[in-house]
Amino acid sequence: MHTGEILDLESRYLMHTYGRPGPALVRGQGAYVWDAEGREYLDFVSGLGVVSVGHCHPAVVEAVGRQAGQLIHCSNLYHIENQALCARELAGRTGFDRVFFCNSGAEANEAAIKLARKHAGAGRYRVVSAFNSFHGRTLATLAATGQTVYQAGFEPLPDGFDHVPCNDLAALEAACGPATAAVLLEPVQGEGGVHPAEPAYLRGVRELCDRLGILLVFDEVQCGLGRTGRWLAAEHYGVRADVVTLAKTLGGGFPIGAVLATEQVAAAFQPGDHGTTFGGNPLACAAA
Repeated sequence: MHTGEILDLESRYLMHTYGRPGPALVRGQGAYVWDAEGREYLDFVSGLGVVSVGHCHPAVVEAVGRQAGQLIHCSNLYHIENQALCARELAGRTGFDRVFFCNSGAEANEAAIKLARKHAGAGRYRVVSAFNSFHGRTLATLAATGQTVYQAGFEPLPDGFDHVPCNDLAALEAACGPATAAVLLEPVQGEGGVHPAEPAYLRGVRELCDRLGILLVFDEVQCGLGRTGRWLAAEHYGVRADVVTLAKTLGGGFPIGAVLATEQVAAAFQPGDHGTTFGGNPLACAAA
């Protein structure tokens, strides 16, 4: 199909949720993509931070193709070999004990919020995040996001979320109270403009959470998995969270997200507390 034909179909049948001034891309290899007319482009967007290993990396293509011929989907009611192998790999590289798989960064952050509330117990449900942050477009993650531009038109948002300036430890401590379950932060804010947290601030946040018995959750959906030169951006700070969320580049272009947690925190989730139809399916975990 030519670009004009693709755009015509889009205008007739798709919901208009994206502003798309660019070309219709039909092929990718490494750092390059091609449009429907065969024009070549250097992909500075990297698939919105997804294809860190490049488009159609041979290892990803081979793994997905092999798995597609064996088993594309398996319900999470059953044991999934690739899911177990992928969880072991993530745990080994990050030092966390347990993994929950989902389909996106927003889903990962939703799961982390639920885990934090379940772990905290009755009466402790509030989550403190930063102004200028971005945690997703579902209702809870939108409420956690500290940017009103994404929230306008979707009010009322779920209750239980507070926002403070990043790198302001005094403001964070003032926002934490008896009902606070977790602090949710990006070590490097992504959508907010690529703003790294100050090392002293993150160390102070860790100490504050320990003192108050609050979980520290790092959203590393955008900054994690090697995008800062280490597996987790938090490794640059020498600060370990209780929970970390991942997605974006995890599947090499295939949709997958993950929540990593310590043994003690993960134990709050029991069978039936959380789940997903497609998360951690054999094909996604093969790509990861």
